[in-house]
Amino acid sequence: MSNQNNFIDEGYIKYNINWINEPLKVTVPNQLMEWRDKMHELKQIGHYAEINIGYGNISVKTNEGFLISGTQTGDVYPIQPKDFTLVTDYNIQANSVTCKGEIKASSESMTHAAVYEADSSIKAIIHIHNPKLWNLLMDKVPTTKKEVPYGTPEMANEIFRLFKETKVKEEKIIVMAGHDEGIISFGTDLNEAGEVLLNFLAKFN
Repeated sequence: MSNQNNFIDEGYIKYNINWINEPLKVTVPNQLMEWRDKMHELKQIGHYAEINIGYGNISVKTNEGFLISGTQTGDVYPIQPKDFTLVTDYNIQANSVTCKGEIKASSESMTHAAVYEADSSIKAIIHIHNPKLWNLLMDKVPTTKKEVPYGTPEMANEIFRLFKETKVKEEKIIVMAGHDEGIISFGTDLNEAGEVLLNFLAKFN
């Protein structure tokens, strides 16, 4: 962790949540769990033991909404279907998210929603923490403004800005300058989103 003071609110849900606590009625794809566990094995998704907070998440778009790993599941391995929830609705202006499942949606759900809204061809998102990559890629790939915190309407609007003003659609990666160590990759499927990260990890890690 680069600066523990910057992680005081890490992992906490900042939006208004409408959580429908019930078993998932959609199937969690095996590929979603496999990619999540792969990122966990590579320590790109995990848990900061010293402050007892998880980091990183993964999602995939479905016809019913998007499936995303639940809040504070960073230390879960191997991940199970019950560790995912379905975001069925969101309102960026009202800072609200509706989800169904046995666990609340990740604190990054609003950011995932903004990426999916910005480009309808995107079907998968992986959010990791990697201090080395974060520092190396800062402002070299599409980067959000440092003053914008994660999991907020402001971050969602930053995502929209990047899609308008940068080549993020082609690069498929975003550095979150205001979210220590935070990086997002995305693609038309999980393999594409995952390969973007694996390529950067192979090159720089």
